[in-house]
Amino acid sequence: MNQTIFVLEDDADISRLVQYHLESAGFTVRPYLSVGQIVQDAERQPPALFLLDIMVPGGDGLDLCRRLRLNPMLSVVPIIFLTARAAESDRVQGLELGADDYITKPFGTRELLARVKAVLRRFERPAVSSIVRFEEIEIDAGAMQLRVKGELVTTTATEFRLLDYLARHPGRVFSRDHLLDAVWGDARFVTPRSVDVYVRRIREKIEEDAETPRYLKTMRGAGYRFEIPKAVPVPA
Repeated sequence: MNQTIFVLEDDADISRLVQYHLESAGFTVRPYLSVGQIVQDAERQPPALFLLDIMVPGGDGLDLCRRLRLNPMLSVVPIIFLTARAAESDRVQGLELGADDYITKPFGTRELLARVKAVLRRFERPAVSSIVRFEEIEIDAGAMQLRVKGELVTTTATEFRLLDYLARHPGRVFSRDHLLDAVWGDARFVTPRSVDVYVRRIREKIEEDAETPRYLKTMRGAGYRFEIPKAVPVPA
């Protein structure tokens, strides 16, 4: 597998446990007890994934997540929070900052490995390139890139998969549960309502006005529908 995971965990016992099981599964692990040099080390050699505790010395995982999502070199690297903060508000905050998963302590090592692998699968590019274009938006599944008005817009792997799925099924109404099955599969860390967090983030990136969306519509009581406006014929 030969994929490197940066693990930020200030509890040495938990750090060793996580490292042991990830390495046994074929990953390479770089452990960190504090925020310290993580960003600088990642810029030199980007990891396949960040696994972050929230409450650590020298900063916190939420701020680090924010910094990573604003860093052009590292913004697309998947992030999983592994933390004792289990409140729904904490989970929503983590998702809003761009995390791809949120695991609470105590955790089972089999579940941890399954969810790490699930997030990495979400980041895999399809073998055949396929592009959806409409108006000033281009969604390139092969490159996992979103362009709006010709400019590259950064998305997380999960955001991109959700946007790509919706845009390839225009006009259809999907419930939150359906989108969970289609995009997240067995990585059911989100509740159906948490899908709303990702929809809001997508709207902020593709809509002129996220409060009155043209493309990604809410169907009250049903779910979401993606609309691709039809071209207006030019009078002869």
